Amino acid sequence: MNGCLRSLGEKVGLLKPHRPANRTVFVGNEYPPSYETHVPESFIDNTVISSKYTVWNFLPKNLFEQFRRVANFYFLVVAFIQVIIDSPVSPATSIVPLILVVMVTAIKQGYEDRLRHKTDNEVNNRPAYVIRNGQEVEVKSKDIKVGDIVKVVVNHGFPCDMVMLSSHDDEGECTVTTANLDGETNLKTFVSLSETRCLQTPDQLETLRATIECQQPIDDLYRFIGRMHISMPSGGSGGSGEQALTKSLGPENLLLRGARLKNTLFVYGCAVYTGQESKMALNSTHKKIKFSRVERSMNIFLLTFLIILISETLLCTGLKYIYLERSDAQPWYLPSEQNSTGKQVAQNFFAFLVLFNYIIPISLYVTVEMQKFFGSMFFGVDAEMYDEISNERCKANTSDLNEELGQVEYLFTDKTGTLTENDMQFRRCSVNGVRYVEEGGMLCQVAEVSGIPHIPVTILTSEIENLLMVLVLCHTVRVDHTEIHNGNWMSNGEAGGHQYEYHASSPDEKAFIEACQRFGIIYHGTRDDLHEITVKGQLRRYKRLHVLDFDPTRKRMSVITEDGEGQKYLLCKGAETAMLPVTVSGEHDQTLRHVNEYAVLGLRTLVIGHKKLTNEEFDNFDKALTSARQALENREQKLSQVYDLVERDLDLLGATAVEDRLQEGVPDTISALREAGIKVWILTGDKEETAVNISHSAGHFKSDMVVLRVAQQSTVIQCAETLVSINKRMLEEPKADFALVIDGISLALCLKDHAPLLRSICIFSSAVLCCRMSPLQKAEVVKLIKNSKGSPVTAAIGDGANDVSMIQEAHIGLGVYGKEGRQAARCSDYAFGRFRFVKRALLVHGHYFYIRIAMLVQYFFYKNVAFITAQVYYAFLTAFSAQSIYESYFLLLYNITFSSLPILIYGLFEQNIPQKTLLENPKLYKSVTRNSYLSAKEFIKWNSLGLWHSLVFTFGVYWIFGVQSLNSQGMMLGVWEFGALIITTCVFAVNFKLCLETYHWTGVTHFAFWLTIVGFFFLVFVYQSIWWVGTFVAQQYLYGKMANLFSNISVWLTMLLLMTIALLPDLLLRVTRDCCWDMKNKFKSKVSKYNQKSRMNISFTKRSATLTISTTNILEAS
Repeated sequence: MNGCLRSLGEKVGLLKPHRPANRTVFVGNEYPPSYETHVPESFIDNTVISSKYTVWNFLPKNLFEQFRRVANFYFLVVAFIQVIIDSPVSPATSIVPLILVVMVTAIKQGYEDRLRHKTDNEVNNRPAYVIRNGQEVEVKSKDIKVGDIVKVVVNHGFPCDMVMLSSHDDEGECTVTTANLDGETNLKTFVSLSETRCLQTPDQLETLRATIECQQPIDDLYRFIGRMHISMPSGGSGGSGEQALTKSLGPENLLLRGARLKNTLFVYGCAVYTGQESKMALNSTHKKIKFSRVERSMNIFLLTFLIILISETLLCTGLKYIYLERSDAQPWYLPSEQNSTGKQVAQNFFAFLVLFNYIIPISLYVTVEMQKFFGSMFFGVDAEMYDEISNERCKANTSDLNEELGQVEYLFTDKTGTLTENDMQFRRCSVNGVRYVEEGGMLCQVAEVSGIPHIPVTILTSEIENLLMVLVLCHTVRVDHTEIHNGNWMSNGEAGGHQYEYHASSPDEKAFIEACQRFGIIYHGTRDDLHEITVKGQLRRYKRLHVLDFDPTRKRMSVITEDGEGQKYLLCKGAETAMLPVTVSGEHDQTLRHVNEYAVLGLRTLVIGHKKLTNEEFDNFDKALTSARQALENREQKLSQVYDLVERDLDLLGATAVEDRLQEGVPDTISALREAGIKVWILTGDKEETAVNISHSAGHFKSDMVVLRVAQQSTVIQCAETLVSINKRMLEEPKADFALVIDGISLALCLKDHAPLLRSICIFSSAVLCCRMSPLQKAEVVKLIKNSKGSPVTAAIGDGANDVSMIQEAHIGLGVYGKEGRQAARCSDYAFGRFRFVKRALLVHGHYFYIRIAMLVQYFFYKNVAFITAQVYYAFLTAFSAQSIYESYFLLLYNITFSSLPILIYGLFEQNIPQKTLLENPKLYKSVTRNSYLSAKEFIKWNSLGLWHSLVFTFGVYWIFGVQSLNSQGMMLGVWEFGALIITTCVFAVNFKLCLETYHWTGVTHFAFWLTIVGFFFLVFVYQSIWWVGTFVAQQYLYGKMANLFSNISVWLTMLLLMTIALLPDLLLRVTRDCCWDMKNKFKSKVSKYNQKSRMNISFTKRSATLTISTTNILEAS
């Protein structure tokens, strides 16, 4: 029964089809002889669907999504109520604005989806080439099936995810650019299995009988686990038998859809993931939605006004029946309501609800969306944030968090590539306990006595050569050389007169290869599976047997090579914490001392080791490694265990040090952020001494800071004692400026049982440096502060894949276009070319974004309070009769046209403080943090002003014209003229109120303001001059009346008087705010001049004192 229900659920799409953990793909869709019977798994086709809607489901699906939004659903309910009851105003006043808002959103989303459909059709109908029946056949991309052998030619993209079988290159290699996937601009090398790389024609591929077992599709671009079973001739006496050969597959064998083939004429591959199951499609899904503080405040404000609306409605409904209980209250010309039924009570309740519901602005959400969308464009076109070196502009990957850039309290930053250039240069090394330094392209021995010149190394000793051989062989560098001289590599590093161009995913490896070339050991690349190297003018060939890739847990990388004599070596490099414990010989203490010296200089260090492997050791390791690589379950853990078996008992050769200099503007940026109240934390995988040195040079640590350390802790108890001691010192010295240093091992212990104490210590510290951190620990640190008391807004910035976890964990993710890849920029909310742009992004753009959206939200609620509260007052004046004070036309257009354009333009162009001032005074950033412009105090202030304005408009008109005639003919105000005069005054006042809040006037600002005023009169006079009854409206109460109303000079004088009285508090607030601002700036200027003069006096005094001491010493010596 359960099986039947599940099958039914799968067919109707309620349940996902059950799938095995791994999939089996038959290469070329040909079954090997061993498969007599097999029920193939069904796979989806290669059709790409990035669109959201179809012609048939657009209307219902889009409407469903829009009315899931609480505000839209609320107005839909109100419109429905207006239709079913005897509404006091036309239902069009709710229906038309709602339709307009829904239509604008639907048109926008429909247009965007149409563009996606167009792109999908282009991609799905591109020509592709597959091998079928031994022939190369052209098909549409969408017709590729899992198992097809696909051919891709140079400079073309891969139409699906495919396991590489062969290429034009005899070594079975190809180069690929994945810029469209992860933004990395460097070329990557992919390889085919040695057993299939010789199959380079359709006829040869037709003979291949193989199956691929691999994991089901996942979105990780850099992870692929699989194995290929190849049916090979057994080679027996009859020659007709077959044997199965199993080879492991990894990420280096998988060519991904979206990547492009480069520098290789063609490749063949077997499609394993197609269509929506390709890694590119899986990565096209939306990231986790983040919400800003402004959005949360908007929701609170909406809930508050809903409560106010219900309260007003209940109050007026109750007062109506209290009033009717009086014997003389019931007018003789109206039916009695003293014995009202529940239906009549509900009718009255809904009537008041309809009248008062305009207090909630229907166009708020659509205006906010437009403001954010267009506002994010300004971020990308800011010329001040354009990086000429990388030719990259800043990019906003989302517009939902613009204003959150103005709320940052903690910034977590990576070091390498984010604060530094990630342009490595070899500087120093330690070999067998002896220090060496590079000077003028030569390796020189450092003299033990200071003042003596360094000694150039003219002949490489065996110890130096061994270390350099590890550097020149233990890597994944690719060499570009266009031609070969007489079929041989040139010993001076030139091929055909052209210098080699090295490409590496790691800048460290490229620096090592280039340094070795300068020292006379030249890496030429690979030929016939052999790595060719020139040493002392002689060409050597090494066979690479295995590569043990680097991972952040082991913190090591190794290769196993075999020289020309058949001797096998394990060559290993890694962090000193990972390498020194596994070494058994060499100058351990001296090397560690040199590593620490290099770290103090701010250099990146690696420890180098190697060992010889016997044939028995290698055979055992090879079997274990092959078994682990062929595993489909827990492959990474099994590989790590095998790696640990061989990466031990190493001979220590020495250590290297490379320099990665700071980016331009880093100290100034960190100093400005600190002055702005933003605490900067550095999270890095480097060792403590290196990280501390960089912190000092970057201005992260100041000279007057007290540096506290939680490092090299071995137990939880030891961590607790250290934390308690630090906490006690902080309490004893509350005025001291503390900096905290913590390493990854100690952090892991602290987070187990003492996270609250660690959090309080970190928060009290002015600067925090976390070193030897894994990617997961970076995210844990961000989460530690993110979930602390007060929920401070956090931002994280990095440049590499190891920073993605913390970028996605923080409230705002910032990415730097890195040299090692673009994963961080791709996964971030905002991306930059340089770290220094963070200063402008936060202090300028963040400030403006927040001010604009906060004022927009406050203004929307304010103007509706000023507008509709008159209706509440009017209920008291009309014995709670649910009579509308406004003609339906005004209710319809107030939020749509009469008050919408100026605030939208304000939200795009307002600059309350000049950019130069914001950059020169970072402390101004504090004025907008903690959501200060949307605080309860500001909310009450704005809406109190709205209430004041509504009082002035309503009762001002009532007292002036309630018993007075408009002219000498005795014409009195009717109810509709009364409401028309109130709303005209209100429209003028709320727009002039916005003028008082505007500091930056542009041509667009003037245009929007005057267009609104002129447009108001135009729309009103068009409406009152034409008889619309029977076409668009059932009643037209203002026909011909507005012209009579505005022809009276007393009406204009009244509006001018009431606007002046209403806006007087606003004017006083503006004057007070500006005066306080000027006084504060003058005071700061005087303090700055005084401090500068004081520093000059102190400097002069110190110089005088130094001169006096020096003179005294000279006299004493004489």
